[in-house]
Amino acid sequence: MATGTPINRQMVIVLKNGIIAIDWGDGLYQDIRTGDFIPVLETDYSHHILNEELDWLIKIGRVISYDKNTVQSQSLPERPQRTID
Repeated sequence: MATGTPINRQMVIVLKNGIIAIDWGDGLYQDIRTGDFIPVLETDYSHHILNEELDWLIKIGRVISYDKNTVQSQSLPERPQRTID
């Protein structure tokens, strides 16, 4: 069984500038290569990730494996959470 963070493949997108990001919803995007949370506008979106792009992420060590539904990424920084005041 693969380790890492399982991500629904439909949540992995490629931006027009080439950044591959995870769309966590509610306007929160994470660069899968760096782990940074980044601002993304709807006009920045290019396409859902392709197998060739996932193969490259495996080659550079950011993705462990993938199939038609899931991408297993290396561990990612935690999503920012609002604390209860």
